[in-house]
Amino acid sequence: MNIYDTANKLASEIKQSDEYKAYKDAKQQIESNAEVKSKINEFDKLRVDMQKAMLKGESTSNELSVKVQNLYTELYQNEIAKNYLESEMRFSVMVTDVNKIISEAIKDVIG
Repeated sequence: MNIYDTANKLASEIKQSDEYKAYKDAKQQIESNAEVKSKINEFDKLRVDMQKAMLKGESTSNELSVKVQNLYTELYQNEIAKNYLESEMRFSVMVTDVNKIISEAIKDVIG
């Protein structure tokens, strides 16, 4: 079997997975709710800001951590946002696991 055929089959199977379908559906629900979408976008921006600070070795400010936690708590009280965050996490775990399997298979040549 050709490696590209295998990659295309994997892509197709990912799109057929429960994780992908649930995440796609949750994203569509978010898109139709401007208020929740705005809060999700704000939450994502704050998460990225925290990750950047950690990568730079900076200690994240307590204020930023509190903002992220408060917004997370607020989002989890909204069923649409909660469903989105949970499905995003499940999809992310699946993709990370697939990447880990591939990385493990080629680790002897990539370092």
